[in-house]
Amino acid sequence: MTLSPLTRRRWENFKTKKRGYFSLWIISTLMVLSLFAEFLANDKPIIMAYKGEIYLPVLRTYSESTFGGVFETEAAYRSESVQQLIEDGDGWMLWPPIRYSFDTIDWNTEGAVPEAPSARHWLGTDDVGRDVTARIIYGFRLSVIFGLTLTFLSALIGITVGATQGYFGGLVDLIGQRVVEIWAGLPVLFLIIILTSLFEPNPIALLLVLLLFNWMALVAVVRAEFLRTRNFDYVNAAKALGEKDFVIMWKYILPNAMVATLTFLPFLVSGSITTLTSLDFLGFGLPAGHPSLGELLAQGKANMQAPWLGLAGFFTLATMLTLLVFVGEGVRDAFDPRRSAT
Repeated sequence: MTLSPLTRRRWENFKTKKRGYFSLWIISTLMVLSLFAEFLANDKPIIMAYKGEIYLPVLRTYSESTFGGVFETEAAYRSESVQQLIEDGDGWMLWPPIRYSFDTIDWNTEGAVPEAPSARHWLGTDDVGRDVTARIIYGFRLSVIFGLTLTFLSALIGITVGATQGYFGGLVDLIGQRVVEIWAGLPVLFLIIILTSLFEPNPIALLLVLLLFNWMALVAVVRAEFLRTRNFDYVNAAKALGEKDFVIMWKYILPNAMVATLTFLPFLVSGSITTLTSLDFLGFGLPAGHPSLGELLAQGKANMQAPWLGLAGFFTLATMLTLLVFVGEGVRDAFDPRRSAT
């Protein structure tokens, strides 16, 4: 795909913002690595051999009887009995760097939980005995995927509503603005808490609840761009040629409106992640057991004698949000028309 001269200039402008450019590479690398969290932190081997055959426990489920055991349930690879069975079959196992998943409870801790950081648990354990490092890796992935999904759906709805108001104007714009103003004036946090308490929490339901209020973030920006652009000469020429309204909105006006919209997206992602973390911290977010940065912060608050819990969650969240803000600043400056025109 060939980039236009304007797009290339914007990319070069973005690269000159070293803080945003390197933040983009760092956050992108962390996102990609988190997608392979099962290969970084897991209580199952990545690959193993038994009696000359190769197995992939990280991708498939094998019963204990597969390796000469008596149980038909999934093999517990960390147990000494299963490891002995595999060793007796001239087998071997290649483990991830962290031999714990986000929900693996270590029953062999040396003291009371939460356990302090050690060679076995790099960032210690939480108050249940689960590895904090593993929960951070999986929690980072969940937060990023949740934030990106919520931002994408919010942008889709917000751009559609804002474009419709700005292009047609008149009564459509008047009614739309009153609806948005009334909806934006509602006590969002209390409504989210009430709605999440009405049903058993799960990621999809929580996403839909937050989407009810998050879509308004881009409406005003897109509406203003469409109001400004709809009377331009090339738009009037398209109308005179008989182009349909949808085609004019999509092909002629939206590309100009997206310039302002794109500068907001990194900040929307960080806001979505912060909202999820806040709800998890208050106990109204994801169900118990999910790898959550907010739950980790709540555990740090409840276990002041274990400062590594709060510090690990805080620095993870602070680093993630800082990188996203730096990327947002770089995108904003790159799309600045005063810089793009030079």
